Amino acid sequence: MENLSSDDLTIEVMGSAGEADPAAPLVLVWRGKSDDRYPGKVLGPYFAKVLEAAGTRPCPVEMHFEKLDHFNSSTIAAVIRFIQDARQRGVKLVLVYNQQLKWQKLSFDALRVFAKDDLLELRSTGGPA
Repeated sequence: MENLSSDDLTIEVMGSAGEADPAAPLVLVWRGKSDDRYPGKVLGPYFAKVLEAAGTRPCPVEMHFEKLDHFNSSTIAAVIRFIQDARQRGVKLVLVYNQQLKWQKLSFDALRVFAKDDLLELRSTGGPA
């Protein structure tokens, strides 16, 4: 799985997930800002590759947002689409955020409506990972 870099946003694949333990989560760390008006153009194809990689192994996907400075409502829409696509494929998602950052707490609290089964876990931390 490759990293993503688009404008001010970077999504970094951490470690060599899956080589030693195929069931280890695919860990993606978000950094910078996601303020593109149409982030789905870049994130959609990238998320499709993430789901393909996770489904092949199979393994959960863990996304870390603690080091992200900002994302806009268009990015939230892309993340919601990813949650729905992952659920359809039966891929477990773990979204990790910094509850000390008010904008992250509000955004991820709103996503709790999608945490209706064990395929989505929202995990809060006290600060950057």
